[in-house]
Amino acid sequence: MMRRQLRVAAWVVGVVVSVAGAFPAEAGDGKGHGRPACGSAWTEVVKNAEWEGRAGLQAIDLGRELFVMGGRGAFNPFGTTLFNDVWRSRDGGASWDQVSDAEWPARGYFQAVRHRGRIFVLGGQNFDTIPNPVPCPPNAPFPCFPFIPTSKFFADVWSSEDGANWLEETGDAGWAGRAGLSAVVFKGAIWVFGGSQGDDAATGGQGRVLLNDVWKSRDGRRWERVTAEAPWAKRAGAAAVVKNGFIYLLGGERGFTCGPVPAPLCVPERDLYFNDVWRTRDGKNWEQVTPAAGWSPRPGHQCVVVLDQIVCFGGYGEPTNPNDIWASRDGRWWTELKAPLSPPWRAVDPDDAKYDFDALVVPGGPFGLVPAILTFGGDRERFELPPDVNASRVDNDVWRLGLPPLIGRR
Repeated sequence: MMRRQLRVAAWVVGVVVSVAGAFPAEAGDGKGHGRPACGSAWTEVVKNAEWEGRAGLQAIDLGRELFVMGGRGAFNPFGTTLFNDVWRSRDGGASWDQVSDAEWPARGYFQAVRHRGRIFVLGGQNFDTIPNPVPCPPNAPFPCFPFIPTSKFFADVWSSEDGANWLEETGDAGWAGRAGLSAVVFKGAIWVFGGSQGDDAATGGQGRVLLNDVWKSRDGRRWERVTAEAPWAKRAGAAAVVKNGFIYLLGGERGFTCGPVPAPLCVPERDLYFNDVWRTRDGKNWEQVTPAAGWSPRPGHQCVVVLDQIVCFGGYGEPTNPNDIWASRDGRWWTELKAPLSPPWRAVDPDDAKYDFDALVVPGGPFGLVPAILTFGGDRERFELPPDVNASRVDNDVWRLGLPPLIGRR
């Protein structure tokens, strides 16, 4: 029996990349919704969870319990809703109960990691505003903002073993407060790197200060700066994973959008977004794995490690969000995955592709041989759409990406 399980596990590793075209496409309504056809890999676990739709949230797996926390509602120039509620699921994300309004201030674009059996919340921002001293004229075109963002950027660290009771490890970790940061657990420590301060001009702010410093802590309370400047370009919204003794940094952004600057003076994929990949064994010495991965430059995406592959998908793009999914063993050579693994969320229409969601890997079968990827919430707002339209484009759904059901029959 054990030999057969090992053979199946080894075969599954290869299937993640070679599965393209091997299974029938999914049925739906052309909008990424509907009942999956036989062989479909994407399943909508719940369309409307008990928690409100949100972006910039975090999800954590504590074994038999999943947690969703924090984030922001739809962007609103008059005041964006922020969350510090914590929700728990004991059935794989199908149903949720609220366990707390956490003691930490409401925020979005923070990070949460699992370390020593506890949830650690790190950084992020709120969306405070002040009235614009120069009122917008009637029928003013975008981007005239009635309120100017004055966000606070957090450098605090909080922890909890159950999502209900929170301990402030430190109110000032030593690193500059930041949002869009990256964080991983690596070699027995929590690592924080990158991110930005300041509100983006695309939302009416005065611009952002980007970061590329690296910090680590074994307890979340005492922090050590590993390097003031890593060799990769300063950025926010990058994905980060740990694989085979390395931290990997993937993609990210300098800014959201070109705004009123016309092409060819500004092209987001060329001038604002990244698709480079870097890795390090110690946080100080980094090597560039590739200057340009196979996937398009993007922020707001997610990357996870599953079956010895780095799998990346989602993210923000202009004029449309990318709706592809890619896999790599080493971060250098990438393969675009096809049906039924793509498009993510069955988003045949790019309007249904998400950014600023969260994702994690959970065991998917006996002995954990067939894991799955879960995604939580996320954003489909566009800068060119009015607030009343965007209000319905911040999600509270949960999706599951399982490997095709024919796996294990060979």
